[in-house]
Amino acid sequence: MSEVIKALEPQAVWEHFANLNAVPRASKKEEQVIAFMVEYGKSLGLPTKVDDVGNVIITKPATAGKEDRPVAILQSHLDMVHQKNNDTVFDFDSEGIKMFVDGDWVKAEGTTLGADNGLGVAAIMGILASKDIPHGPLEALFTIDEETGMTGALGLKGGLLEGRILLNLDTEDDEELTIGCAGGIDVTATGSVPMEAAEASFRKCRLTLRGLQGGHSGMEIHLGLANANKLINRVLTQLEKSLQVRIHSIDGGGLRNAIPRESVAVILAKESDSSVLEQMVAQLEKELKIEHRKTDPNLELILEDEGAVAEVMTKDFQSKFLKAIYACPNGIYRMSPEIEGLVQTSNNLARVLVKDGQYQVLNLTRGSVDSEKLDQANTIAACFELIGGKVEFGGSYPGWSPNPDSKLTSTMVEVYRELYQAEPHVNACHAGLECGILSTNYPGMEMISFGPNIKGAHSPDERAQISSVKKFWQYLKEVLNRL
Repeated sequence: MSEVIKALEPQAVWEHFANLNAVPRASKKEEQVIAFMVEYGKSLGLPTKVDDVGNVIITKPATAGKEDRPVAILQSHLDMVHQKNNDTVFDFDSEGIKMFVDGDWVKAEGTTLGADNGLGVAAIMGILASKDIPHGPLEALFTIDEETGMTGALGLKGGLLEGRILLNLDTEDDEELTIGCAGGIDVTATGSVPMEAAEASFRKCRLTLRGLQGGHSGMEIHLGLANANKLINRVLTQLEKSLQVRIHSIDGGGLRNAIPRESVAVILAKESDSSVLEQMVAQLEKELKIEHRKTDPNLELILEDEGAVAEVMTKDFQSKFLKAIYACPNGIYRMSPEIEGLVQTSNNLARVLVKDGQYQVLNLTRGSVDSEKLDQANTIAACFELIGGKVEFGGSYPGWSPNPDSKLTSTMVEVYRELYQAEPHVNACHAGLECGILSTNYPGMEMISFGPNIKGAHSPDERAQISSVKKFWQYLKEVLNRL
C-alpha cells in the first residue's frame, strides 16, 4: 500500500512521507529516525549534523540568484504519537505504519497516521532534494521528542542556527497561519493504594468503556469530546453508591497529549446484585450515549465476567480516590478574553492507572498565561494531595506570544491572498508548538506555523487530506520564493 501513497500528488511530499512512516519514531525512541534523517542529508551531499540532544540540522545553499536572501529555517519534529485501537495488533517498535487511501484522505489501519508532524518533515525533505524550486539559503531543523516534553527544542543551544526566520510546519489547518501558542506543564500524581482481601463470593467483572473519538488534547480540547477517565469514574461512583461495588484495578487512557478513548476497571459486586448491576450498567450506557451522541457516537460500556481477583481497594480509600478523580479539572478552564475563540487554559486528565497497590494519574495542563497555567496545575495537585498523594510538576515549556505585525506575517498573508484569493486565518492556537521554546535561545527570531489539513491527530482516527497537502506544498514553495 505504500506504493499507492508514494504515487499521490505531490509525489515530492508523499514519497518521503511513505519512506518516513516505514521507520519507528515514538517520542523518546527516535534513534532509528535520527539515523534515517542523517543518512538522507548525507545522500544529498548536504552538510548534516546532530546536536547534543539528537536534533538533526541539514543546511542547503540558495538557488542561483537568491544567494543574498536571508537564511530561512524550515522546522518540524521527527517523533509521532503512537496510539492504536485495543483490537489492533501492531508493534510500533518494529513495524511501519500501514496506510490506505479513502477518497481524498490518507488514513492508517487502526493506528495513528503520523501526519503530525510527518507531513511537515516530508515537505522539508522534498525541498532539500529539489533541483528546481527557487529559495534562499536554508537550514532544516528536525527536532526530537516534541510530543512528550519538547526536550529537543528545550535542548537546542543558541548559536547553532544562523537563520532569523523560522517556518514551523506543524499546524493542522491549511487556512490558518499560527503566530502564537500555549505553554504546558505535566502534572503527575502518585501514591499507594491500601488493599484488602476480596470477598470470595462476590461476582468479579470487567467494566470497559470504549469507542470514544479521542483526539489532540490541545487542538481539540474545545470540541467537548468525551474523556474515558472521567466517564468511567462517574460510572464507578454511581455503582459504589448504589451497590457498594468494590474496585480491584483501573487502567484508562495513555499519552498526556491524547484525549483518552478507553478505560477498563475490574470490579466486584455481590452475587445477589448481579441483575441490578447489569441493569445499572445498561442504563448508564444509555445516558452516556445520549449525552455524547454528537461527539462520540460509538461509545460503549461493556460488563463482562472476570477471572479470580484476590484484592480490592479499601472502602475508605476507594471513596476518596473516586472523589479526587471527580474533582480533578478536565477540559477548558478559561477562554481568552483577548482573542475570540481561543482557549486560554485547559487540562487533559490523560491517564489513570490503579495496579498492584499503587496509583498514577497523568495530566497535561496547557495555558497561554503562565501564571494561570500554574494556578490550574496547583488546583489539580490539591485534589490528590488531599488524599495523601505525591504530586510532581515537570516538562514545563513556555507559550509563544503572537506578533501580528511582523514582516514575516505580512509576507505570508500576501502570498496566501495572491494564490487563493482569500484571507488566511491569522491566529494563536492552544496546542503546544516549539516556537515559544526556540525563541528562548534565539530571541528576536520571526516565526510562523502552517501546514495541511490533518484531522483526529493523536488518535487512530488521524487522517490527512490529499488535496490539502497539494495546496500546502504549493504555498510553501511560493513562500520560499518570496522570502
